[in-house]
Amino acid sequence: MNRIDQPNLKELFVLNKLFSLSGRTALVTGGSKGIGKAMARAFAEAGADIAISARHEDELQKAKAEIADGTNVRVEYFVADMTQRDQVKKLAKDVLAKLGRVDVLVNNAGSNKPQNLVDTTEEVWDEILELNLSSCNLLSHLLVPGMIERKWGRIIHLSSVMALASNPARGLYSATKAALIGMARAHALELGPHGVTVNCIAPGPVATDLPMNLLSDEQKRSFAERTAVKRWGQPIDMVGPALLLATDAGAFVTGNVIVADGGLLCRTF
Repeated sequence: MNRIDQPNLKELFVLNKLFSLSGRTALVTGGSKGIGKAMARAFAEAGADIAISARHEDELQKAKAEIADGTNVRVEYFVADMTQRDQVKKLAKDVLAKLGRVDVLVNNAGSNKPQNLVDTTEEVWDEILELNLSSCNLLSHLLVPGMIERKWGRIIHLSSVMALASNPARGLYSATKAALIGMARAHALELGPHGVTVNCIAPGPVATDLPMNLLSDEQKRSFAERTAVKRWGQPIDMVGPALLLATDAGAFVTGNVIVADGGLLCRTF
């Protein structure tokens, strides 16, 4: 029987190397607040240079200062509306011109405009589809050639538990978030031989601006009660999954979905 030499475990289990992003560059869309900002800060602490994008420059300026505070990495921001394909293309071009590379891409920008099927307008359908799905595909398409060339890359899409279950008036949102999972699985197969992984994180109820502005106080209480941990998640709760998928620690994880929902989907009735 052929013997496969095993690597030295002492060398493997150096956690600061497994979870290091030193020498890497990460782009986080929707990085001016909430989950995106928390992930960008974590990547910065892990040693990566950071690019964040969002629509509002004032929010980006504040986020840049928070992300860079106390670190020795480079942090740059880019104003971009991800519903506009020309701006997505410009974002990719500008980030590469300014930072030289993107090793970790987090497609975090997204939104939700609840509408019942009979009330769904073509305008809202096109807007949310473009933002939540098409922009993720386009930005990945534009940045993955460099990852392939370097034989290392990480693409992380922010999906949702709403991809795996849903509620009334959430058909459009659920469709886009479920599509990200299918897209990630296909791209994982295409890019795996090149050292590039593609995964999704599916958050449950996380206390960011979007759900806090959409839901009533009663709905917020109900969401918390339905989780196993009896609380809403916070952006910091998404940092662990993001670091796993963005670093060498997650090198054998691809085409997968990390469901970070506080146990929301454990319940049947």
